[in-house]
Amino acid sequence: MAKIFYVYLLASGPCGYLYVGVTNDIVRRVAEHKYGMVPGYTAERGIDQLVWYETHQYIDQAILREKRIKRWLREWKFALVEKDNPRWLDLYGEVRASAEPGSATPTGPDVI
Repeated sequence: MAKIFYVYLLASGPCGYLYVGVTNDIVRRVAEHKYGMVPGYTAERGIDQLVWYETHQYIDQAILREKRIKRWLREWKFALVEKDNPRWLDLYGEVRASAEPGSATPTGPDVI
């Protein structure tokens, strides 16, 4: 089975704080943000809504894309989200529902 890598954009709300990341397990990684298991920038600003993501076959492609998007102006990032998600809906439920069996979820004392 081929590995899939994700570049993703989290937001605190429509046109709010943004965070760009890369992962090989988007369900686990977004859940970590949602449950506050990732200390720092996202936890301090309430950035936990998955508003955009794309897939890549190779990690080097995903990392390059992440680095490029991080250098973009905020308006460009907003346009990227609004192209496919104009209402800035949290896509986590959709991604979680379509996740492959065996996709990891966070564990620990703070996870409900």
